[in-house]
Amino acid sequence: MDIAGLSMNLSQIDTSSKVGVAMLSKSMDTNEALGQGLVNMIDAAAVERSVNPAVGGNFDVRI
Repeated sequence: MDIAGLSMNLSQIDTSSKVGVAMLSKSMDTNEALGQGLVNMIDAAAVERSVNPAVGGNFDVRI
């Protein structure tokens, strides 16, 4: 049994796992920020709709 090779493989797997978790964490942070931006845009649209209720009520579609 090659203990040194096994140790190196386990170390690589551990490092790979840590990198994957860090990337997932960063991705989740980015998605959370994008979601918050979307919520802010919806809130801003609701304010505009309350000030001027006719805006965006109708739209023309041509095919």
